[in-house]
Amino acid sequence: MAAFSHEDIERIAALSQLALSAPEQVRFERELSSILEYAAQVQDVDTSGVPPTTHALVGGTRWREDEETTSLPLDDVLANAPATSGGLFVVPKVIGG
Repeated sequence: MAAFSHEDIERIAALSQLALSAPEQVRFERELSSILEYAAQVQDVDTSGVPPTTHALVGGTRWREDEETTSLPLDDVLANAPATSGGLFVVPKVIGG
């Protein structure tokens, strides 16, 4: 598989809106080329005897049965919260202005 060129790195950086210094460009050329080499090695592995899988766990997911239990007391739940108001967690606004 072909290595990344200096132009490839400049194009990827521009698409990613990254400003890379010359040493960073050289480093990423080397690192991304190494990743491509590894991917080529993985593709060369003979998997003809390996059945296709749809899940990482053999035999499917094992979930526990639902059991109804009592909730923790509200004071215990909120005891370690950095901020509360009216029995609720107070968190910084992350959406909108």
